[in-house]
Amino acid sequence: MRSPVTGIVALLGLLLIVIVAYMSLFTVQQTEQTIVLQFGKPVDVVTDPGLHFKAPWNSVINIDKRILDLENPSQEAIASDQKRLVVDAFARYRIKDALRFYQSVGSIQSANIQLTTLLNAALRRVLGEVTFINVVRDDREKLMLRIRDQLDREADGYGIQVVDVRIRRADLPEQNSQAVYQRMKTEREREAAEFRAQGGQKAQEIRSKADREATVIVAEANSQAEQTRGAGDAERTRLFAEAYSKDADFFAFFRSMTAYENGLRSSDTRFLLRPDSDFFRYFSNPAGKSGTETPAPAKP
Repeated sequence: MRSPVTGIVALLGLLLIVIVAYMSLFTVQQTEQTIVLQFGKPVDVVTDPGLHFKAPWNSVINIDKRILDLENPSQEAIASDQKRLVVDAFARYRIKDALRFYQSVGSIQSANIQLTTLLNAALRRVLGEVTFINVVRDDREKLMLRIRDQLDREADGYGIQVVDVRIRRADLPEQNSQAVYQRMKTEREREAAEFRAQGGQKAQEIRSKADREATVIVAEANSQAEQTRGAGDAERTRLFAEAYSKDADFFAFFRSMTAYENGLRSSDTRFLLRPDSDFFRYFSNPAGKSGTETPAPAKP
């Protein structure tokens, strides 16, 4: 029969084996690379994903091998034309040498601080060699490649590979932007006033020309009207003369009737004339003859 002590010892031994086995195994993820440390000193770097073995007294540090982001706060730089720029940039990098990375900076947080300093220095160097127009419009893509290459060379000593550098925004400082905006606004207002003045001058010229043409047209129309009226009066006079030459009595009768029509208005028919006046001769005699006149003898 076994002693209880033997069972306890066996159980403790099995537990010790499990603990040692657990401490000797470690897993490497696909997105990581692992550094094996022996008493704080790196002894191995494991990049293959899966289950691996180590000495129980060794420790491991996992380092991300994916592309990492570096967000850089806005910085001021001076272009070659002495214009101050506010530059907002970011970078993408990955750790290509885990051992060198661990020995030089130790952690991603420290690496970000170091890379921020290097990125700002590269930005000032590259942007200080070109003008403001080159930065904001003409050579922006080439400038970002130059900044990336310089930053990559300097970060190589830390086991870091810089994948990309991008400039989000490169603009004048706020006070300069306000001054430029005000200057642009003043220039646009000046141009608008000039355009309005030119438009007013052109409108005045068009109005003057239209008034002159209208005056000429009205004058020609009045002249034509006077000519037509004169021709009408001449024709009327001719017709009167022709009618008078054909029948003097009828013409006299017609003229008297017209005088009656114009003179004897319904609103005012007051006349200071004798009843036997020549004006009323057709009232007393339809033939228009006065009582003293003797009728002409009839022709045989």
